[in-house]
Amino acid sequence: MPTAAAAGAAGTPPPVASHADRAEQLGRELDRLRDEIVAARGPDDARYIRTVIAVQRGCEAGGRLALAVSLFPPAWAAGTALLAVAKTLENMELGHNILHGQWDWLGDPAVHSTTWEWDFAAPADAWKRTHNHLHHTYTNVVGRDRDLGYTILRMSPDQPWRPAHLLQPLYTALLAPVFEWGIALYDLEAEAVAQGRKSVRAFVRDASGVTRKAVRQAAKDYVLFPLLAGPSALPCLLGTLTANGARNIWAHTVIFCGHFPGDVQTFTEDQLDGETRGEWYLRQIQGSANIEGGPLLHLLTGNLSHQIEHHLFPDLPSNRYAQMAPRVREICDRYGLPYVTGPLWRQYASMWSRVLRHALP
Repeated sequence: MPTAAAAGAAGTPPPVASHADRAEQLGRELDRLRDEIVAARGPDDARYIRTVIAVQRGCEAGGRLALAVSLFPPAWAAGTALLAVAKTLENMELGHNILHGQWDWLGDPAVHSTTWEWDFAAPADAWKRTHNHLHHTYTNVVGRDRDLGYTILRMSPDQPWRPAHLLQPLYTALLAPVFEWGIALYDLEAEAVAQGRKSVRAFVRDASGVTRKAVRQAAKDYVLFPLLAGPSALPCLLGTLTANGARNIWAHTVIFCGHFPGDVQTFTEDQLDGETRGEWYLRQIQGSANIEGGPLLHLLTGNLSHQIEHHLFPDLPSNRYAQMAPRVREICDRYGLPYVTGPLWRQYASMWSRVLRHALP
């Protein structure tokens, strides 16, 4: 029988007395991994994010210019594609990750979570509250994580069933092309007013902020640039609508595939009682799923194809997740934990299976 020290040296977790002890040991291993990445951050990471910003801005400028002469069909196709890529990069790899504070360590106000305002209908501050604080703290906890079904979908048997859920396959599909507008409305937390958890005054204040941001977004994309296109105004407008729709469908797909495949677990509020850091790590692993693919897919998902690593370390640079993933998976294997991963088509099919299953009582 090997001793605890020998077992640890062999790369397997030593025998522990309880689930709590085991969770804390897991937490210490993940903390060490986090500390390694924090210590290794440097010029290469800074170069990465600034390169992505330059590529994104180049794609947007090229797309806008092509759509300005989009009476010519090849220009329309090129402009729409470039603008869709630009909006995807800005939303996924830049906006989402910068607003998580992943690049605050650079001390550069141009890429800081307190100064970045993204090309998205939801105001950054409102999104940071519902996403960074509520979702990442209470991941997949029924009754605490509003992202578990976005208050309209039933994604767990622990959520009460209502007749309206019979239609959730329909409104899941309808949500995809207008995802940014759905998120903007969701961030208002309207249901909290009815439940007495949010004052009417706070709701009106937040609604005013969303309205201002939405008007700016719509004016920029659907009025200003089409007018600047002159004779190409109509195809420019249609190209912008198509690019925004493509970005929304892609964001919806990536986010749903990272949170709702059938093997992803949900939790009840009583499981939060006395939750330690190690148990929080454990919940993040069990409540997330990865998408397998190459570097281009990882970039276009904002590295949310590494959703497990993102939920474990949401404020670490996204370009480091691919480096961390094999080590996180190896740790999960040693602790006998599920590491839910698969190609995009499989995760997408599994997500839809969950939507359909929980639409029924």
